[in-house]
Amino acid sequence: MSKEKNRTGKMLYSPIDMNREFKTRLESKGWRECRTQYYVTADIKLARETLTFDASKQKEIIESAGKAAYFTYNQTDFMKNRTAIEVQFGKYSFVAYDLFVKHMAFYIGNKIDVGIEILPMKELTSKMSSGVAYYEGEVYNVVRQGRNTPAVPLVIIGITP
Repeated sequence: MSKEKNRTGKMLYSPIDMNREFKTRLESKGWRECRTQYYVTADIKLARETLTFDASKQKEIIESAGKAAYFTYNQTDFMKNRTAIEVQFGKYSFVAYDLFVKHMAFYIGNKIDVGIEILPMKELTSKMSSGVAYYEGEVYNVVRQGRNTPAVPLVIIGITP
């Protein structure tokens, strides 16, 4: 039941419930959440040099150069057979992060060969809270970047009610 100003009292699809259903169904097929851990530094030269090393080696190289190494990670909703899936029913800014940061981190880290992004289509977002990204718009955003961006193989899937 919506509490938004222009939709008060209207029944909407629940992103929380939809995510829960994806989690139940995908986990029953062996898909699991996965994290990739790494260290970052303000020194861009060191960042480039350590990009493909595992986290402990990154930290060692950065600190041996006398620089601060900051631990961080990226998490993906589901992973199996070198494929990552992100189910995104949130705000539009999260899709760009998924496509240009999360999938890329797993690809560069040699954990995946392809990323899959599952988004609602415009038809479904009209029955959801406002501000949710939609398939047609995000495919356009990717195409607009050019043929080599993002530099990770992607499959973008749009779903409808």
